[in-house]
Amino acid sequence: MIPTYEEAMPAVLAALADGTSKHRNTIAKAVAEHFRLTPEEREQQYGSQRTTLIKGRSGWALTYLKQAGLVTISKRGWYQITPRGREATATGVAIDREFLEQYQEFQDFLSRSRVQSADEAKEVVSVTPEPAGLAPDEALEQAYRTLRAELEADILETVKSGSPEFFERLVVDLLVKMGYGGNREDAARAVGRSGDGGIDGVIDEDRLGLDVIYLQAKRWEGVVGRPEIQKFAGALQAQRARKGIFLTTSHFTKDAEDYVTRIDSRIILIDGRRLAALMFDHEVGVTPRATYTVKGIDGDYFEEA
Repeated sequence: MIPTYEEAMPAVLAALADGTSKHRNTIAKAVAEHFRLTPEEREQQYGSQRTTLIKGRSGWALTYLKQAGLVTISKRGWYQITPRGREATATGVAIDREFLEQYQEFQDFLSRSRVQSADEAKEVVSVTPEPAGLAPDEALEQAYRTLRAELEADILETVKSGSPEFFERLVVDLLVKMGYGGNREDAARAVGRSGDGGIDGVIDEDRLGLDVIYLQAKRWEGVVGRPEIQKFAGALQAQRARKGIFLTTSHFTKDAEDYVTRIDSRIILIDGRRLAALMFDHEVGVTPRATYTVKGIDGDYFEEA
C-alpha cells in the first residue's frame, strides 16, 4: 500500500541516514522499497499530476522535513540529513506532522501557509491537516474532482427540467463552443425542431463546411435502446450522411452502444453524463467561480552555468 506523506517521513530519513547527499528520485525509490510497493504501485499516478504517487508523497515528506530543519538541500534536487534529523531519528518517537510542529521553523512555515478570509473581515484561518493524510496537491485535486462531480450532476438535472426549446439552444451553443457549425447563427439555422421533445438537423463539421454532421437529441428520462439508434442510422443513409451525433439526457443500452461499432456510419453517442461533462469543459451554462494557479519552482532559471 502506498504510504501517505506522513508515513513516508521516517523512511525518507532512513534513506538519508548514511549522511550522503541523495537525489529526490533515489529517495523515492528507497521509500518504495521500504514499503515493498508492487511495480504497479510504483508507477501509479494521480489526477493531472505528471509524476508518480510515491514520488509526489516522498517529495512532500522532504518538503516538510526540510521546513522543520531535519533535512537540507545540498544542491537542486539533492537532499541530506541534518544533525537535528539524526537526533530526531535517534529518539525513536514517531516522526509525523505533529512531531514537526515542535520546531519553530516549522511553525513559521505553517504561519506562511495561512490564508485570509475576505468574507470574515480578513480573519486569519489556520491551514487544517489534509484529509486522510493526503499531500496538499492531492487534497486540491480531490476537492476539484468532488466539486466537478457535484456540479455536473446539477447541470444534468437543470437540463432535464428545461423546455425542448431550451434544450435546442443548449445543443447549438455546445456544438459551436466545440468548434462545429461556424458561428451561432449558422448553427441555429441548420438545426430545426422535430416537435417530439428533441431536435434534428445537420451542422457543419468545420467553419468551411467541408463536411456535415447529422444530429438527433432526446431529452428523455428513459433509456435509449438499439431501435432508436437504428432509426437514426437509417436517417443517415437516407441523407447520404456519413457522420452523426446522438445526444440524450439519459443513457444508452449496451446493445445500442455495441450496434454503432458494427455499422459503416460513424455515430457518436453522448449520454447525459458526457453531455454534462462537455458543458463543464466548454463552459456552457457554467461560469468560473474561482481560479487558483498552482506554481512550481523553475529549475532552469536557477541553473547556474
